[in-house]
Amino acid sequence: MSTLRFDGRQNDELRPIAFEIGPAPYAAGSVLARFGHTQVICAATIEPKVPSWMRQQGVTGGWLTAEYSMLPYSTLERKARDISRGKLDGRTVEIQRLIGRSLRAILDLQKLGENTLWIDCDVLQADGGTRTASITGAYLAARLAIQKLLDDKRISANPLGDSVSAISVGLLAGKELLDLAYVEDKDAEVDSTS
Repeated sequence: MSTLRFDGRQNDELRPIAFEIGPAPYAAGSVLARFGHTQVICAATIEPKVPSWMRQQGVTGGWLTAEYSMLPYSTLERKARDISRGKLDGRTVEIQRLIGRSLRAILDLQKLGENTLWIDCDVLQADGGTRTASITGAYLAARLAIQKLLDDKRISANPLGDSVSAISVGLLAGKELLDLAYVEDKDAEVDSTS
C-alpha cells in the first residue's frame, strides 16, 4: 500500500510544472520555470563573439556558457550573494557547469557560428529542484534565442540536435521519490538529477 507524500503526491508523481515565456524582455529568449513552489528565471543572451581562449587555441565555432545564482530572498533564511563573499560557493559552480554541459551536449557549436550563448539562471524561490528547473528552463530559453538567430539569418542551420530536460529522484526513508521538494531533499539518503 502506497502512502502519500507531505503534499499529497504519489512517490512517482511530479509537482505541477509550468513555463512562462518572456519574463525578461531584453534577453533573446527567457522563461520563468516553475516546479512546484520553485521558480527560476532562465534567460539567454547572444553575444556576437567567442571567448578569447577559443581564438588563442584555434577552436572554431561558437560557445555556450551558463551562470546560476540563488537570489538572497529565494530561501527561508537570507542567502548571501556570492559576490559579497568574494567567490562562488561549490554548489553554485557545480550547478553552472551542469547547466552548461547539459546544453552543450545537444548543441552543434560549429552551427552556432562565432556567437556566445550566455545562459543566466536566477532562482527566485527555492523549494527543491532548482538545478532541474534551471536545466529545463535554460534549454527553453536557449531554444528561443536560437530561433531568433535563425529568424534574423545570423545562422543558417539550427545548432540544436536534440532537447534536454531534468528531474530529481531520491531515496527518503527507503522510498524512491520523483521530483523532491525541499522538505524531502534535505533529509534524502541520496538524490540525483536525471
